[in-house]
Amino acid sequence: MTQSLYERLGGTEGITAIADTLVENHLANPVVSARYAQSDKVAVKNGAATFFIAGTGGPNVYKGKDMIATHKGMNISGDEFMAVLDDAMEALDAHNVGQTEKDEVLCILYSMRKEIMKL
Repeated sequence: MTQSLYERLGGTEGITAIADTLVENHLANPVVSARYAQSDKVAVKNGAATFFIAGTGGPNVYKGKDMIATHKGMNISGDEFMAVLDDAMEALDAHNVGQTEKDEVLCILYSMRKEIMKL
């Protein structure tokens, strides 16, 4: 039986570490860091981790808003969206995630583009 993406990313522990790195990348990225300036970093990391866990085949532990509600009125630009994808790929690289898994994560994130961006 093939392992789920959740399992291949290291389960809850692995994804939590990836999400931590991802949020730190966002905070350091001048393209998107202002979006997080007033955020509760612990809550953002928890939201990212639980969203990722649920979205990759793990337990449904996400309690946050859907992507449309989360990003409503934010007017996310194409540059910001791409910066977030770049941050995600860098977080996966930092945790030595394989190319197949990185490709799957990229496809998942890109599939949410219309829900996140102002189109």
